Amino acid sequence: MIRPLVALIALMTGGAAMAYEEPSYRVVHQGGEYEIRQYEDRIAAQVTSGGSQNGSFGLLFQYISGANTASEKVAMTTPVAQSEKIAMTVPVAQSSGGQSGFMQFFLPAQYTLETAPKPTNPRVEIVSVEGGYYAVRTYKGSANEKNFLKAQSDLLNQLAVDGVAASGQVIRATYNGPFTPPFMRRNEAMVRVDWNG
Repeated sequence: MIRPLVALIALMTGGAAMAYEEPSYRVVHQGGEYEIRQYEDRIAAQVTSGGSQNGSFGLLFQYISGANTASEKVAMTTPVAQSEKIAMTVPVAQSSGGQSGFMQFFLPAQYTLETAPKPTNPRVEIVSVEGGYYAVRTYKGSANEKNFLKAQSDLLNQLAVDGVAASGQVIRATYNGPFTPPFMRRNEAMVRVDWNG
């Protein structure tokens, strides 16, 4: 577990000049504290698990580091997306039970389901993430549970006030490593929405 974390820290603290590919989107609405983005379909490596976030991260990091049938290194992209499916009273907190959530690394745009290197670990799968509209609230600071739950609550409350229907789990998207100063970090709470524009 330590080696993947050290590698992520090295990758994501290379300075402000280092940029990582991220999925492209188009902003279709700017709300007061959120925006609605339209994403195209994307390809991701995914681990579905109700267990440890570090374990999921480690498996995905091993995949992009060459744990695939082509022994190919896959470029790191941002964000790392994760969601935990748990009881409705706390929809996105860490689950200690057997209910499933996911962690995803988006693959560079050059890959398709057919061309992405096949994982050697059966817990890692290559998935197509369907495009669509997502409401996104960006926030700074640590990507801890407390900050995420506040951003999630603020986002869902504002969507309810604005009459925008959310559908699906709220996703935590993180863009920086743990040694990036908190005031420089970019984190997002995002949820699929029904949007007619």
